[in-house]
Amino acid sequence: MKFLKILFSTTLLFGANTYASDDVPSLAGKRIAISMTGTSHYFDVKAFQAQVDEVKRLGGTPITLDAGRNDKNLVTQLQTVVTQKPDAVIQTLGTLSVIDPWLKRIKAAGIPLFTIDAPSQYSINNTTSDNYAAGRLLAEQLVKDTGGKGNILVFNGFYGVPVCRIRYDELIKALADHPDLKVIQPELRDVIPNTVQDARSQVAALLNKYPKGEIAAIWSAWDIPQLGASQALIDAGRTEIKTYGVDGTPEVLDLIQRDDSPIGAVVAQQPVLIGKTAVQNVARYLAGQKDLPKETHVSTLLTTANNLDEMQQLRGDQ
Repeated sequence: MKFLKILFSTTLLFGANTYASDDVPSLAGKRIAISMTGTSHYFDVKAFQAQVDEVKRLGGTPITLDAGRNDKNLVTQLQTVVTQKPDAVIQTLGTLSVIDPWLKRIKAAGIPLFTIDAPSQYSINNTTSDNYAAGRLLAEQLVKDTGGKGNILVFNGFYGVPVCRIRYDELIKALADHPDLKVIQPELRDVIPNTVQDARSQVAALLNKYPKGEIAAIWSAWDIPQLGASQALIDAGRTEIKTYGVDGTPEVLDLIQRDDSPIGAVVAQQPVLIGKTAVQNVARYLAGQKDLPKETHVSTLLTTANNLDEMQQLRGDQ
């Protein structure tokens, strides 16, 4: 708990410093393209709206584009951005192998490119959570809760998305130090759309295959498959299995409060702060500040039933 309090204090200070933005230059007369991979997920919606609101607050005009989490649409969308000639582009998420060729074209067109959760070589600055720390903390909590023993189900459907890859790799590093924790093969594939329903169905089928005592935990790189998996556990009354994920989607946080909750932990991100910070970095760059870091990290909050209230207060959920 002492560590968690230190983490919270750091986050609160970071949030206060970022939101106290009197020193952020104006975006008056600037058109900022906000390119979203999708807006169907809690993180997406909050980060998107925060970008729109901050561009407007700073006097700029947001150009909004939503690919609906479809790679073909996203490619077309990024092509469109070049023809619109905005003063800057912020791209949120995306499979790097899909979007990088088009991000390269945006840069080649002389349009300042910024990203959220997409560490492209063509991006001036990528605003993101510290996903190495998030993945490590989540894995450590899983190890602690299981006692370092047992079989775990792992969702690994989006390894090409950098943040998912980082979190997954941190899990594998942790498991290397605990050989009595083993990933059940084959790994599960999370999908888009219908993520919750699909995860619920996959886990329900495996619960029938593996009786009580044969699965210790379920891990996912984001918490929408975690939500579906948790629902399947509740349906089956399998209270011995805990789930782990990243984001802090409200439905997952609601489940933590149940007496029979299967949620072991979720690393809650701060999508509003991430979106706002990205826009502020754009404003600083366009005003002449060219020494921005390649990445800006926004603190995450390892959340369990024991510290849910503190997390919600700090993120502004209450």
